[in-house]
Amino acid sequence: MSVYKPSTHQETGTSRRGTALLAACAAGVMLTAAACGSGGTAGTTTKDGFAQAPQKDGALTVWVDATRMDAAKLYQSQHPDVKMDIVSYDGDANGSNYLQTKVQLFNRTGKGWPDVVFSSQNNEASWAVQAGFAAPLNKGLIPQATLAGFAKGANDVCTVDGTLYCLRNDLSQAVLWYNAPLLKKFDYTVPTTWEDYQALGEKVAKEHPGYLVGDAGDTFTPEIYLWASKCGANHITGPKAVSVNTTSEACTKMAKLLDVLIKNKSMSISGVFSTDFAKNEADKVLLMPGPAWYGGAVFKDGLKTPAKQIAVAPIPQWQGDTSPSTGNVGGGTWLLSKHSTHIKAATDFLKWVTTDNAYQGEKAPGFPAYAPAAENWLKAQNASGYFAGDLTALKNASSQVWSDWGSGQFSQEAIWAATVKPGLTQGKTIESLLPAWQDAIVKYAQADGYKVSK
Repeated sequence: MSVYKPSTHQETGTSRRGTALLAACAAGVMLTAAACGSGGTAGTTTKDGFAQAPQKDGALTVWVDATRMDAAKLYQSQHPDVKMDIVSYDGDANGSNYLQTKVQLFNRTGKGWPDVVFSSQNNEASWAVQAGFAAPLNKGLIPQATLAGFAKGANDVCTVDGTLYCLRNDLSQAVLWYNAPLLKKFDYTVPTTWEDYQALGEKVAKEHPGYLVGDAGDTFTPEIYLWASKCGANHITGPKAVSVNTTSEACTKMAKLLDVLIKNKSMSISGVFSTDFAKNEADKVLLMPGPAWYGGAVFKDGLKTPAKQIAVAPIPQWQGDTSPSTGNVGGGTWLLSKHSTHIKAATDFLKWVTTDNAYQGEKAPGFPAYAPAAENWLKAQNASGYFAGDLTALKNASSQVWSDWGSGQFSQEAIWAATVKPGLTQGKTIESLLPAWQDAIVKYAQADGYKVSK
């Protein structure tokens, strides 16, 4: 980790924790820490639905990934009277579990918890509540009027037994990105069904070899394609229960589609963030199913695609399916620590970073989860002059993320990376790897204490 300190006179947030609560919890493991946060501990005050540590002056400690560093710095510049320690970490990217590991350490030592933390994962509430780390937000800290402004279902991943324990940063609904002038040049139309999408991929392979209609080389591939296909690989049915079925028709037909396009090389398996993809395939993308943030992070910043080329359309649907569905890749969440000794400042930052137009409406790289900010964000994106056409498809897709793909404690990205991706590089088909993927999900889930059904 690295620490950004705007002023050399700041105090570190971890050096001024409430000693009474820390002493009581210092020797505790995760469950003990949870008990310490449940009320009745000397020196704490029960308010806003949890036992709060004694509040003190000092710096607000905020953990962010590299992408959210700008948000924290912007808040600091707009609130110069707030002392801050801004700490950069990996954001739990690719399911690294860095945050969980550090919280376990902090629970044992009784110190070190950040006041507010960003995670690129949507499953942090699945462990952070039990660990006694995440503070409830809908018991008084965040006004209901503010919470009502978030997009429908946006904060479902943050809710445990009716209590909200984090706020969604952005939505990462998958759509179909495409190169508008290239599509016109080849005299192709944007596919609206998966059947048409496959047919177009087969046509591209024959008529324009080397050009691509997608990529299946990233660890989040299943969250784009299989989630959108309503594959029941990751249906969280309870706090510690999951249904796993990777060999249903919804799974196999998408796997077969991907296999056809991978075989004829109209779909890459390099990964959009790989050096190989940027070097050899950046100007070969005709179509690319992917999340909302692809527009900026992949095409504009990563592949350096020129302006007025990239447009967006709804992700294809299977013929006959009357209930449009799509997947989701990340989006991220913000958590406030129950151990914070700067709750007022932490709450103010949390509310600002998720709802204020200064960041979410104007600067955020992804589609804001807070609906009023999302409207401003779309206007700013449309006015930027980068995209070829409007971004209405992004707004429509934000309410079409299939709800039966959950956010369990285990990382689907880590499972795919360990189980399926190596097979792909060896020339195996995704369809042939579905049983192995099933077994791996079951093992990962059971290792985290989940009851698994099919």
